Amino acid sequence: MQDRQADIRRPSIPRKKAKRASARPLLLATAFLLASAGACAQGLVIGVTEGVTYRATDNEIEAKFAPIAEALSKSLKQPVSIKVLSTYNASRAAMQQQQVDLVFLHPAHLAFEATKSGKYKAVAWTAGYTEYKVSFLCKDAQPITNWKEFAGKSLVTPDPDSITAVITRAMLREQGLQESSVKLSTTRYQDAVPFYVQNGFTAYGATASAGVIKAWKGSGGKTCAESRPVPIKQWLSSSKLDATTTAQVRETLLELSSSDAGKKALATSGYTSFIAPSADLEKTLTSWLGV
Repeated sequence: MQDRQADIRRPSIPRKKAKRASARPLLLATAFLLASAGACAQGLVIGVTEGVTYRATDNEIEAKFAPIAEALSKSLKQPVSIKVLSTYNASRAAMQQQQVDLVFLHPAHLAFEATKSGKYKAVAWTAGYTEYKVSFLCKDAQPITNWKEFAGKSLVTPDPDSITAVITRAMLREQGLQESSVKLSTTRYQDAVPFYVQNGFTAYGATASAGVIKAWKGSGGKTCAESRPVPIKQWLSSSKLDATTTAQVRETLLELSSSDAGKKALATSGYTSFIAPSADLEKTLTSWLGV
């Protein structure tokens, strides 16, 4: 009787093992599918830096770009989220580690730093913002013709890491002047620059804000120098993105202005269209800015 019971029990042991063994591939496949689905659901991330010398909250910036993110999401058929990078160092760190797949950058020197490193490449520039020029505000109606006489003069710029300050330093180098040869002071916001010149704290003020320049001239002020133009607002894509996705991003951005839905998305951002970048100009300006 004991031998029969033993015989009956023995076959049940390998059956249980067989069931467990056959379940393993199914469990592994399920886990793989869930992981893939999670990665797909995460989608792409747009890092946005809109400059530090203007006044805008993170929420306001995110709201500006939400319709464009939605347009990209529909085109790419995957989620696209926005991460506001409110400081230049935060933007640099995110791009250094390639934490964001796409980037909209207001300061051109950060864009050129990223493309020079090879971790990102330009996919579009913002129309209407490719002629960003720094003007020197002054009370003297005469333009600066002898830059050697500019040495020793006082000059105020916005934040030292702003594109306006970077362009200003490039202007000085272009004229054979060292930064140390000018009495430089800084103020964070562009709209504070005229105050320094108007009240005699500095002889010159560097700004690239069209609104600030217009108001200055409207009050009788003059401009006495102007820089070469720089494309200030740029779209970049991470080198980690595959060529097909990058091409689709570029096409979507460049074609936004050709449809009613795209124009609506652009209207929220405050921009009219995006255009193809110039590799040659990018190379020239990267060198000129000292990036």
